[in-house]
Amino acid sequence: MSRPQLNRPLVLEAPQRVSDGAGGHREVWQPLGTLWADVRARTGRETAQGGVAVSRMGVKITVRAAPEGAPQRPTPEQRFREGTRVFVVRAVAESDAGGRYLICFADEEVAV
Repeated sequence: MSRPQLNRPLVLEAPQRVSDGAGGHREVWQPLGTLWADVRARTGRETAQGGVAVSRMGVKITVRAAPEGAPQRPTPEQRFREGTRVFVVRAVAESDAGGRYLICFADEEVAV
């Protein structure tokens, strides 16, 4: 396996529920830190969500590994942000037997 090129800084974010002041709650995204990553496009398709056309691109994001439970270790349903681009993490796996890197399978969605 060749060494990944971790050349893009991505902000890892986690959803957090906060009170809306009216007895309910809303979801906000809390930054957990910046991870350097290698981002590779996979496959894409167009779908419809709520009557709106959405372009969905699968991406493979490789980052340095972190121990289970560490805030720097991505988990499904967290997301990466790069400026206005958002990558929702769907699954995470170790990329090598030595456990040096993690592969995050994610989706980037854009309304068209």
